[in-house]
Amino acid sequence: MKVRIFPAALIAITSTVLSPAAEHEPRDIVVYGGTSGGIIAAVQAKKSDRSVILVSPTGYLGGLTTSGLGWTDLGRDAILGGLSREFYTRLYHHYAEDEAWRWERREDYGNRGQGVRALNPETQIASTFEPSAATAVFHAMLEEHGVEVVTARLDLQNGVVMDGKRIRAIRTEDGREFPGRMFIDASYEGDLLPGAGVTYTVGREPNATYNENINGIQTARATKNQLPDGIDPYITPGDPDSGLLPGVNPDAGGADGEGDHRFQSYCFRMVLTDVPENRVPFEKPEGYDEAAYEILFRAIEAGQTGNFTKFDLMPNRKTDSNNTGGISNNPVGLNHGDDWNWTTLDHDERLELAKKHEHWQRGLMWTLQNHPRVPESIREEYSKWGLTKDEFTDNNHWPHQIYVREARRMVSDFVMTEHHCMRREPVPQSIGLAAYTMDSHNVQRHVRDGMVKNEGDVQVRVPGAYPVSYRAIVPKNGECENLLVPWSLSASHMAFGSIRMEPVFMILSQSAVIAADLCLEHDLSVQELGYDKLRPALEAAGQALLAGNQRHYEDL
Repeated sequence: MKVRIFPAALIAITSTVLSPAAEHEPRDIVVYGGTSGGIIAAVQAKKSDRSVILVSPTGYLGGLTTSGLGWTDLGRDAILGGLSREFYTRLYHHYAEDEAWRWERREDYGNRGQGVRALNPETQIASTFEPSAATAVFHAMLEEHGVEVVTARLDLQNGVVMDGKRIRAIRTEDGREFPGRMFIDASYEGDLLPGAGVTYTVGREPNATYNENINGIQTARATKNQLPDGIDPYITPGDPDSGLLPGVNPDAGGADGEGDHRFQSYCFRMVLTDVPENRVPFEKPEGYDEAAYEILFRAIEAGQTGNFTKFDLMPNRKTDSNNTGGISNNPVGLNHGDDWNWTTLDHDERLELAKKHEHWQRGLMWTLQNHPRVPESIREEYSKWGLTKDEFTDNNHWPHQIYVREARRMVSDFVMTEHHCMRREPVPQSIGLAAYTMDSHNVQRHVRDGMVKNEGDVQVRVPGAYPVSYRAIVPKNGECENLLVPWSLSASHMAFGSIRMEPVFMILSQSAVIAADLCLEHDLSVQELGYDKLRPALEAAGQALLAGNQRHYEDL
């Protein structure tokens, strides 16, 4: 199987042009969100012989999977089934072709992935890949199945048109309406939830809410990706009257285990290369503010000598450069304030905030490569790397999608918690598996013992694959009857930290559409659908399932 890599001009999938009559024709299934899960949902709808339209707020589709997250947070590849497995298998066959290796030889590639082999000949899974290759695969899947794609942004104030307890249509900012019988919210923000009257939460619950141990504020556990001791928190060292450094809170805001309104940090997954012919040097960003990197300078002075970005290698000497270390790609705390967060912003405000993240990350790389307060040894090491010339050619070589690690989370009658991730409690009505660490990046910087410290980084390994429940992607009984939510699902902050990975998003999105198809066939609400109907359909689609029975866990 060969994956055709499209020219740069075609990488952003062109919106389908529809006649006014076709545009307003009700679809069996309307998918909102041009993410990896949104694409899989739309493709499954066509496989189920349902009329479907994919409404995306951006013309660049694929979400994080096509925006630099090429070092897949998989956990175990045994969780893959159905269309998610097909996606990663198509990528494997792409890299089996000699012409896929432009900037290095296949035999020189280290083949190291996130806990699994990057290109695994036994499973024929590629869990590590270039953004352009992932985009080509998604483009091919949409094209092969004839999925209608429309680029339009949801009206975030009045965009969900209700008829009783059912969504009748979604309305976009330009006034268009897209009516349907079933709806899939595949956005990273859970943008359909408020208008549909669905209960949701943001931030971190207290441990007491679900009898958890690792939720809420976490100072004592925040030992990984921590700043070195000795960083003075004041603008003028030793002078409290000079004020705190930008982005530093006076305290953690409560005791460990108490809840708060804050999110784990966001960043862009930069795609870097050290191949001179394919490298774009970092330039000093316009409006560069040295003060924004004062914590970086002080961290270096206090002993941080590396881990300012990751260099996890994808094929062709390209990296998936994620956050790592005490100060790195995450501008900690930039995605929320005392009375706002990413979800409360409109589309333009989100784009503006994403640009602030980009500006900070570009400035970080320039600083590490050029600033005289950075030791020469660090400058020399980081100067080998630049942005990748043949990726994101229409966006100044920068990823299109910021990593929204967490936003709204639905609160349904069943909530996934750390106890389900750790296999302490059974999970009913499995619709797919997850297997990654319960992972929260740092949430804030604060003063502790007279020093600047990070708070919120918690990483707890799960014992293996565990099921995700159908009940976690449907609203509460009595709430919206025709909405399924495979991303902003019903999970606590820390359980969501494991479930939120891109492969699981694809898995749950396919299962959501299979459920929607059955609801349409049998004239049921999403709450009424029985697992006796759902499970055989999921198995027929090739999904990997567990029924919450402990004796099956050792197989995964």
